[in-house]
Amino acid sequence: MAVPVVAVALLLAVSWQVVADGPLLGVDRAVRRAVHISHRDSPSALADRLGHLLSDLGSGVPAVPVLLLAGALAAWWWRRSRAGRWWLPLPVAAATAGLIPLLVVPAKAAFARPGPLGEPLAAGQWGWYPSGHTATAAVSYGVAALLLARVAGRRAARGLAAGAVLLSLGVGAGLVWSDYHWLLDVVASWCLAVLVLWVLARWLPRPGAGRRQASGSSLR
Repeated sequence: MAVPVVAVALLLAVSWQVVADGPLLGVDRAVRRAVHISHRDSPSALADRLGHLLSDLGSGVPAVPVLLLAGALAAWWWRRSRAGRWWLPLPVAAATAGLIPLLVVPAKAAFARPGPLGEPLAAGQWGWYPSGHTATAAVSYGVAALLLARVAGRRAARGLAAGAVLLSLGVGAGLVWSDYHWLLDVVASWCLAVLVLWVLARWLPRPGAGRRQASGSSLR
């Protein structure tokens, strides 16, 4: 239970600081200042292009298609293993894709936080908190890895988890490096993703678990 408790506590603390314009926002300003100094003292077109590329990995395309493809592939593997409810990864992937804007858009509208450039929000414009690109990446790639890991070997499952984490970290770093988001916008979305993945990991069955349990019951 430690993981979701820490995620909730951190999300609440950061959200409170955004509302109150509290001292924790000094972390945002310090990180942005350090990034600007790095841009000034060690300019690198390659690093800038990489930052933009990583940021784009948090867009609806490619993140959502990857999630849906993983759902379809996991369902196919589940069906080949003759698992009950082999179709389950498909609605899970689709529901997850629909859940992301439901988590992010109302929060953006409610907090209405200006971005790093400091420009005031136009009427009806969403704010920057939490980061939609970070949430899209962390949830989409995380759930895709979770669905595939249910039918993968232990080593492959660890590789999928590591890949999802690296993609999520990379998108967040790219957004901050490119001055698209404050660091705490990114951290809040990571917390949301952790909660979604924690719940799903405990609810989603493993293929064959039901058959093994039924077989065990018949022997008793």
